[in-house]
Amino acid sequence: MKKDEFQLRCPLPLRDHPTVQMAHGGGGRLMRDLIESLFLPAFGEEKGVDRLAERISTNDQRPTINEPHSAPHDSAVVEIGGQRLAFTTDTYTVSPLFFPGGDIGHLAVFGTVNDLAMAGAKPLWLSAGFVLEEGLPMETLARIVQSMATAAREAGVRIVTGDTKVVDKGKGDGVFINTAGIGVIPSGIEVHPRRVRPDDVVLVSGDLGRHGMAVMSVREGLEFESEIVSDCASLAGLVEALLAEGAEIHCLRDLTRGGLAAALNEIALDVAVGVDLDEQAIPVTGPVAAACEILGLDPLYVANEGRLVAFVSPASAPRALKILQEHSGAFQPAIIGGVTAEHPGTVVLKNPFGGRRILDLLSGEQLPRIC
Repeated sequence: MKKDEFQLRCPLPLRDHPTVQMAHGGGGRLMRDLIESLFLPAFGEEKGVDRLAERISTNDQRPTINEPHSAPHDSAVVEIGGQRLAFTTDTYTVSPLFFPGGDIGHLAVFGTVNDLAMAGAKPLWLSAGFVLEEGLPMETLARIVQSMATAAREAGVRIVTGDTKVVDKGKGDGVFINTAGIGVIPSGIEVHPRRVRPDDVVLVSGDLGRHGMAVMSVREGLEFESEIVSDCASLAGLVEALLAEGAEIHCLRDLTRGGLAAALNEIALDVAVGVDLDEQAIPVTGPVAAACEILGLDPLYVANEGRLVAFVSPASAPRALKILQEHSGAFQPAIIGGVTAEHPGTVVLKNPFGGRRILDLLSGEQLPRIC
């Protein structure tokens, strides 16, 4: 090869793509870039927000969309007539449809309920939109619908509206589900990434990585010594308990796509703070750790569907941990680190030997079709 023909080749995915890549939905850097470069400029511009507010006005009382340009949250917060509502939507494309500990129906309900809870809201109503592939067995669809009904009862919400579309065989992968949800935020509750500040304590509500590994075990036909069961569950009751006890909770985030690493990086970048973590304190069960080691995966990036991270004031941290330890919705909760004014926008992990490494956003996708 001639000298002038040499081209540097990078093994990481390029961030500028002429087509959509799987990693654009994986919760990592490409997904963040897509949101910031395409969706926010189109939908988050102030005039667009004002026009939306006009269209959804009720009784001539114009809703206020709280701080549309502030740090992104799991739910939008809209104020109507002095009442704050949380509003969110999500779409579920998991493969396979059924896995140990859950299915796409449970995911669709609990995922949306959890996004509402992360804003401190009491979830109330959901919509359900189905995209069904021609040839999907009615028995499969019935199982999914019944699963959603069961999950809604467990979470204390109602599915009040919906839609169904059918696509040609080969164009839908069985079933995709979209759910949107509305919840009410009680007076005096303010849970938002903008409230994160240096010296906050970082807690997780339980062990990490079980959902992603449960899905992988079925998808790839893997058998481990101990069955790995998804943590798929509603977090609404757990959040309600935290807030009812008066713990000073600044921010909550459920640990779905991209796992703990993605959630912490998003908050660190959006709020311009640093996060220091103690690797030894982060709960990962033996079976999940072993499965991740076999597959070459990092459990801190693996999706969860029933775990949250909480940013709490130092004075409230012991009380918050005690509440988590006593609640059935948590499992092996732990204080795993804290927020710092140093290295803003960066998450740093300290290992048991005193070494430190940056826990960055993934540039590609570790596990496709997890939720």
